[in-house]
This record gives sequence, C-alpha cells and structure tokens, in this order.
Amino acid sequence: IEGVKHWHIPATMVINSHLDPAKQSELYFQNVVYLLRLYIKDTSKLIFHFNYNKSTRLAKELKMAFDCKIVSVIHYNDWGLYLHGNLNYLHEIIRKPKEKRTTFEQIVFAGFLDEQVLMNTVDRIICLSEYMYTIVKEDYHIDPDKISIVHNGLKKVNVKSRKTLLRSKWQFSANEKLILFAGRIDGIKGLCFLGRAFREVLKQEPGCRLVIAGSGDYDVCMKETKDICAKITYTGFLEQSELHELYCLADIGVVPSLHEPFGYVAVEMMMHQLPVIATATSGLNELIEHGVHGLKVPVIESADSLEIDYNILAQRILQLIRNPLEARRIGKNGKKKYEQSY
Repeated sequence: IEGVKHWHIPATMVINSHLDPAKQSELYFQNVVYLLRLYIKDTSKLIFHFNYNKSTRLAKELKMAFDCKIVSVIHYNDWGLYLHGNLNYLHEIIRKPKEKRTTFEQIVFAGFLDEQVLMNTVDRIICLSEYMYTIVKEDYHIDPDKISIVHNGLKKVNVKSRKTLLRSKWQFSANEKLILFAGRIDGIKGLCFLGRAFREVLKQEPGCRLVIAGSGDYDVCMKETKDICAKITYTGFLEQSELHELYCLADIGVVPSLHEPFGYVAVEMMMHQLPVIATATSGLNELIEHGVHGLKVPVIESADSLEIDYNILAQRILQLIRNPLEARRIGKNGKKKYEQSY
C-alpha cells in the first residue's frame, strides 16, 4: 500500500486449549517470529516498532531470532485503565506484601511487572508526555537515557462548511449552546461527572445541549442523566470527517478524563479553535495552560478512587457560555498552541 508492505498475522489462540494462556502466548509468538524470518530478507539494521504493551514475549523472541533493535511507544498502561490513573493506589499495591494483595490488586501488579519486563527488554521507549516519562523512569525504574518524549502530532484538517451550515446539516438549532464530548464512553473518561455538571448548567442556562460523540457503555451514562435526557444527544461512533464537523459546529469542548497519557481529543479540539475545558490530570495537564489555551478542572485523588468536583466543571462551562469573547480568545490561543507544538 503506497510503497509499504503490510503483513497481517492473525491471532490463532484457542481459548479451550489444554495449554495454559502463558504457554499458548509463547508458542504463538514463536510462530510469528518464524513467519517473519521467512519474509524478512534483509536482516541488517532491523528495527521493530511496538505500539502495544502486551508484547513482552514477542520482544524476547525477536531478540533471539534477529540482530535487531526494538522501539516501544507507551500509549497507555494496564494499571492506568484498571485504577483510572490513580498513581497513589498503584504505589500502595507495589508496597504491599504479596499475601496482603487482593485478587484484583494481584492482577494489577502482574500487569505492571510484565510491562516492566518489556521496557527492560526493548532498546528505546517513547513516552507521549513528561508525565509518562516520569512514571517510566521512577516507578518502572528504567534508565532515563533509554527514554524519549515524542508528543503525538495531528495532521491539520480543514472543514470547509460554515458553522451555520453544519448546524443545519446535523439538525442542531442555531441558537443552542452545544457542549461537545468526544471519545470512548467509559468510566475513565469521566462522563458521569460531566452529566452531573451539565445538570447544574441547565438550571442556569436551559438553552444548552450536551453532544456525546463515541461508542461504549451507554447504559451507565443514560442512567446518570435520564432526567435531562431530552437535552443530550448521542451520536454513536463517527468517522473522522464527521467528528471534525462536530468540532467546528460546537461552542465548547469538554475532556473530563480521570487519566490520559496524552490527550489526543483535546488537541483535535484545539486544532479547530474550539475552546476546551479539561481535567488537570496526567498527560492532559501538560497540553493546556489554565486561562490561556483552555480551562482546567482539578481531579480529586483519594486512597482508591478519583473524582471530579462537578460543581467546578459546571462553573467552567457557564464561564465560557456567558463570556463569548473569552471563549473566542481561548479558542484562538488553543489553535496557536496546536500549530506550534502538535
């Protein structure tokens, strides 16, 4: 495809096999490497590039089969998904004696150790943010000389239609204030807190609509907001071109994630000059200077959970709704930040 060879090696794991999963994984990756040896003719200066954390066995097999280098990009961590990015809870699990860890904590710790082995096996680790760099260095104890920081970049997308025409196309009223969330509908994305905040916003500004663009667990989100459901639009999964139209027709973008190694959606919103309200968490915190490129909402971290003060989130939304000049200024600054850095 356009001068690049693509080899697709299907997953052939047998769930009901008599072999345990670890042995299945070992045999599978041995065969993957066997196939690669058939196809890769020039074995000089080989570099393998991983975008998936659960590749430890593959990394070891490649090292045995080839004189190669391996680069691994850390897009996420298992513990971040399990714990919603609660780093203090991870530290507590690591410190606990094995016999005192719950079954859940044992799963989290095992995943952490496997990622640590992968990081020690590969030759170069790429982190998407300073936040992830610090964790890889200090928690996984990886030599900092082995780590690079490379932010995600986005190709510029221009939407030619005007805002009024786009609103007409999507059947949104020209006078509604549209608040946009884009992403996976999942607990880690903070949608339950956004729903509560939006309820408070409607009490003072009833001419608003929340647009949720993405797929996932709708039931939990709908249960949280059933009393205001007439003011919420779910689009389901969208193609990229459709999503970019929503960025252009919305008034405010909200990224209420509890944990984001980078914050791709926030940068997409900034690219389209959409004023952004985001949580001051993990890699997302590095994208925005409060009051300049967007507005921030703190994340409250307790021993085993993370929360957002939805009243503060509501205040931030109302601030931009009631101050269109400020919203426009923040949107323009966000676009400049995108052009300079991403």
